[in-house]
Parts: sequence; structure tokens; C-alpha cells
Amino acid sequence: MKVLLLERADHPGYWQSVTGSREAGETLTETALREVFEETGLDAGQYELTDWQAQNVYEIYPHWRHRYPPGITHNTEHVFGLELPGVVPIQLAPREHLNYQWLAWQDAAEKVFSPSNCAAILELPQRLQTSSRVPRKHQ
Repeated sequence: MKVLLLERADHPGYWQSVTGSREAGETLTETALREVFEETGLDAGQYELTDWQAQNVYEIYPHWRHRYPPGITHNTEHVFGLELPGVVPIQLAPREHLNYQWLAWQDAAEKVFSPSNCAAILELPQRLQTSSRVPRKHQ
């Protein structure tokens, strides 16, 4: 099993899964679909998108707090998984990411900078067996 990691453009050497912020009026699933497309060029609706029904509250790293309103120090992330048929080409958003890698899940967990991203990757084998999937969109 391979995991896609993206290297942040604003902090080279920091590797992560797809991330992003919810826009006004979006559902969490709509946010996940949009962010996957923006960061990878992939239409996640064509694959198995899984809402893990998991949330993590974490302290925002000080060097990224300028992106948030004054006084905001914590964020809530919602965890999704996207199952692809295999390794596929990625089209990076150059303002957001410098590089990408497909790694074995164990290696990906070691490489990410975020503890919650690491924990999610380590859960991946179990989650693939027990997830509640969001239906693919119909063509």
C-alpha cells in the first residue's frame, strides 16, 4: 500500500497528506473533494473517498498562525481517506507544493511532520477494512 505525500512550498522539507480549509457553505465532503483536486489534480469523486468520522484538535504551529484570525491558536481537522487503484500521476499546485512522493505507508508515517497525519497513516490498514465510504459520483 502506497501513500501520497506532498512537500509544502512554504516550508520545504515538511511533508504531508492533502490538507486544506473549509470554505463557507461547504460540507466536509465537498471540502475534501475540492482540496484533493486543487492539490493533486485528481477528481476524488472518481475513487473511493472515505470519511473516517475522526476529528483532531491541534495547536496551530506559530509560523502558520498568520493565516488565521487574531487569537486563533487551535484548529480542528477532519480525516478522510482516498483509495486509488494504484500509483497515479499527480499535478501539483506549484504555489502550495514543491514535490510529491508515493511511499509505503510505514515510510510515509515516518516522513510527515504532523503527529495527527502520522497517526492517520498508521491507522490506514485498519481503516481500509472498516470504513464507511462516500459513494462515487455517477457519470
